[in-house]
Amino acid sequence: MMAVAELRKLVGTPRLVLGTARTIKALRLGKLEKVFLSENVPAGVKEDIVHYAKLAKAIVEQLNVPNEDLGAMCKKPFFVSVVGVLKAK
Repeated sequence: MMAVAELRKLVGTPRLVLGTARTIKALRLGKLEKVFLSENVPAGVKEDIVHYAKLAKAIVEQLNVPNEDLGAMCKKPFFVSVVGVLKAK
């Protein structure tokens, strides 16, 4: 549950990257320090994220929160399966 508290603190800041495509792009550029995955993220997406996170030396955390609740937690009117956290400057 620490991950959920950490994510809640970051909501509303410009450090969050929402969505699979944007998160993978940021990971490939080495811009992320951490990635949060919903509990029902598709297996293929999870594999891709874990692969790119290893290359970027980013931490991947699996949340016990479905994508519907993750979207609401991020104050978005849609489901969110993947959330990236940009490195602090």
